[in-house]
Amino acid sequence: MEETQARRDTGRGLSQDIPQQLRSEGHGRAPKDGDRRIGRRALLIGGAVAAVATGVLARDELGHLWWRVPGVSKPRKEGEVDFTGARWVAASSANWRMADRPDDYAVDRVIIHVTQGSFASAVKVFQDPGHGAAAHYVVRKDGRITQMIRELDVAFHAGNREYNERSVGIEHEGFVEKPEDFTDAMYAASARLTARVCARYDIPVDREHIIGHVEVPGTDHTDPGKGWDWEKYLRLVTQARTAPVRKSA
Repeated sequence: MEETQARRDTGRGLSQDIPQQLRSEGHGRAPKDGDRRIGRRALLIGGAVAAVATGVLARDELGHLWWRVPGVSKPRKEGEVDFTGARWVAASSANWRMADRPDDYAVDRVIIHVTQGSFASAVKVFQDPGHGAAAHYVVRKDGRITQMIRELDVAFHAGNREYNERSVGIEHEGFVEKPEDFTDAMYAASARLTARVCARYDIPVDREHIIGHVEVPGTDHTDPGKGWDWEKYLRLVTQARTAPVRKSA
């Protein structure tokens, strides 16, 4: 099933205690982004060496496949985060795909989401293997940032495979119809995070590269909604992008 179609299947696999709004807006069920690709590519791995010799398998395909070869694994440190001060809570491995970004997929977008529920409910569904979706980060109303997927990996958050592969997804606690949920602390913390992501991947700070979920091609989502203050947010991101980086003590 194609990702943009499967993303619209918002109801299945969620616990009964997850709010309906959470299913329909910020956390609609996504497909298991890598399933079809993994199945197709897995057939190629056995003949990878021969394929290289004969030119059957393209170089970029090998670049995306190298870590699937038996005996090869990327070095990972449990609990490591990409943003200083973030708290690590792992998403279910069913909700993301291992990668080696930006070496295999260039990262050139930040996608802004709204959870349509509480911070706790967002974390809960991202840990649910039946949910089929998760973002890299969740920002709480008080500015607390939790990372759930490493930036080098592909999170299933955008409802569009290409955009998943090229972006970092940031969820924000609240509801699209309640702009009062978007506190100053949330804006400031999220802006610092986005500024660091933009610096890391040399992403321009503008509305072409920092977008809402609603702007992803093929999506049926509306977040972050009309209440999200893009002018304020980009101003804060720009300020944070140009500010000296604080070093941890």
